[in-house]
Amino acid sequence: MSDFADTALAVTARLRGLFPATPLLRNDYLSAKYDADIWLKREDLSPVRSYKIRGAFNAMRKAREADPDQTLFVCASAGNHAQGVAYNCRHFGVRGVIFMPITTPQQKIGKTKTFGGDAVEVRLTGDYFDDTLRTAQQFCAENGGHFLSPFDDDHVIEGQSSVGVEMLDELSLPPDMVILPVGGGGLSSGMKRYFDEMGAGTELVFVEPAGGASLAASLNAGELVTLPKVDSFVDGAAVARIGERTFRILSDVDPANVFAAPEDRICTTILEMLNVEGVVLEPAGALALDVLPDLAERIRGRRVVCVTSGGNFDFERLPEVKERAQRYSGVKKYFILRLPQRPGALRDFLEMLGPGDDIARFEYLKKSARNFGSVLIGIETEHAANFATLFGRLDAAGFAYRDITDDATLSEFLI
Repeated sequence: MSDFADTALAVTARLRGLFPATPLLRNDYLSAKYDADIWLKREDLSPVRSYKIRGAFNAMRKAREADPDQTLFVCASAGNHAQGVAYNCRHFGVRGVIFMPITTPQQKIGKTKTFGGDAVEVRLTGDYFDDTLRTAQQFCAENGGHFLSPFDDDHVIEGQSSVGVEMLDELSLPPDMVILPVGGGGLSSGMKRYFDEMGAGTELVFVEPAGGASLAASLNAGELVTLPKVDSFVDGAAVARIGERTFRILSDVDPANVFAAPEDRICTTILEMLNVEGVVLEPAGALALDVLPDLAERIRGRRVVCVTSGGNFDFERLPEVKERAQRYSGVKKYFILRLPQRPGALRDFLEMLGPGDDIARFEYLKKSARNFGSVLIGIETEHAANFATLFGRLDAAGFAYRDITDDATLSEFLI
């Protein structure tokens, strides 16, 4: 057994003094849906609802062993890492100063304060994370603190590898495939190194948000790449640049095993797990499940473990998640209709709607000096195919309209 594997086992044993192993549960619904043996490693059921508690624990423990007088720990985070650090500050009885962007939702700020209690001070600074990070690092240097990285740290990587230790300990045989979410790479690199060194023979598949696919970009370039733009919707995994240490471990991954999950499709996965299974997942926590349709042929008849990496979902986001899921599924569309300014024109349009069509948005401004007025309409329907019928009726009646559902600029401005 390698030194890393020994370390991973030791970290896992020490974690038992903090919390029990997270459940590894077979999911009958997904197994039947994909004709496979699908298990979920429920990191969303850790004390802080994510795996981040593991890496923070190990990094803090190692820092304390190296310097018992170190009592100040600092981090910059807008979510799960902050909560993991806060929980461990209270556990170790040390002071934590956690910097969060001013735009961080109150739910995340509140949870961080709850986990840390009197041991933690939360400071809000910067509109963007890069500004927050710089302020945190400057404070840390000026006050002699120990900075806790969310992923690009050897001790953090060791801590996250404990997810793999628990997984192999519980299963009688290694799984055929493990699907891992990727953000900065702490979890995926730790588990890859442990599985490789244990000779598990398990196929690893990696999933990134489409708007933050920094691992795929770096693998294709053969070197670390910083993305020029990141979609922050999957806030627990959307990073512009994967870590240097984590990329060294992941640099030999076959790019064909790295998948990108569209943000809107992730919304459908969140709702499916909530409505069907009663499982609450944040966008990053749903990554490993979201890719299952892309892997349907590869996983048939095989044992697959998906790591549900986080459940810190702010329910104030639910309307947005539902909206994006409906649009992705094709059951909700927005379009601009040119409506003749004559009596009965609106009635003519309404009569074209089918029994399963429902008006969710209607905005009309009559222009007295024009023959036509523009109407912004949102329609929800039972089946996506109903829109082909509706648009066919509009065409036959000579109504001019424009579907703006997938027009990002117009949708953002008008909807």
